[in-house]
Amino acid sequence: MERTFIMLKPGVLQRRIAGEIISRIEKKGLQITAMKMTKLDRSVVKEHYAEHLEQKWYSDVEDFVVSGAVIPMVVEGPKAIMLMRKLCGGTFVEKAEPGTIRGDFALGSINPNNVIHASDSPESAEREISIFFDENEIHKWEDPYKGWA
Repeated sequence: MERTFIMLKPGVLQRRIAGEIISRIEKKGLQITAMKMTKLDRSVVKEHYAEHLEQKWYSDVEDFVVSGAVIPMVVEGPKAIMLMRKLCGGTFVEKAEPGTIRGDFALGSINPNNVIHASDSPESAEREISIFFDENEIHKWEDPYKGWA
């Protein structure tokens, strides 16, 4: 069982699309084992995006992510990282295929408006999960429909 970190970015709640995005994750057969709504301060955003601080687009991302509430989640399942990355679609809006979360819901053509973050490796997932959740906030549960998804 692999786990990954997902974050619905600002605008998702205002546009009332959180339920549809969460439904896509569940329909893929992945388990949401932690989820909360929070407003981030800049220090948390800097820690989360530490490897990107020098990128020319970083300040736009930071401004966007602190502009409203976000929904961080822990998602688990076989090949959860790869499945979530495919479900999300390309990072940049213009490369996100229709049918993916970013392809269907991202606005504009700049990186921060892509509505969702998904970890890109097991190491990133564990680091990002630890920024947003304590282990006692992650609740594994037995899926009675395992095998049907």
